[in-house]
Amino acid sequence: MNDVVVTEVITADSNTALADVAARMRSENVGSVLVLDESDLVGILTDRDVALSLADDPDATDRTAGDVMTADPVTVAPDASVFELLERMDAAGVRRMPVVADGSVEGIVALDDVLGLLAAEFEDAMDVVDRQSPAF
Repeated sequence: MNDVVVTEVITADSNTALADVAARMRSENVGSVLVLDESDLVGILTDRDVALSLADDPDATDRTAGDVMTADPVTVAPDASVFELLERMDAAGVRRMPVVADGSVEGIVALDDVLGLLAAEFEDAMDVVDRQSPAF
């Protein structure tokens, strides 16, 4: 799983204005921000969370990351297998998952990156099959 963990995560405080978080997501070209209370993970805020919160009320002037985030996000350990990660993502219904060890955030994994890794692995496997298969 280490091949798909992004270790440079974008974070925000729960009191950060939602507009500031959205602007940071755009400038950093990311789809999620981890919300920390000091160094403790307290939530995750995705671009979808931002969009849905605007659908409820377009005036986000007084809204903060803490108002919109998903609190206590499901996490995965850094030594988890890709298959364990996928099972956890499926069970939680999420596409991004923070990687946490001993209470410390070590990174984040996105389903898109996992799919890219698996596609590359399947391509390598097909190369082996093609080389070993007789031509008919």
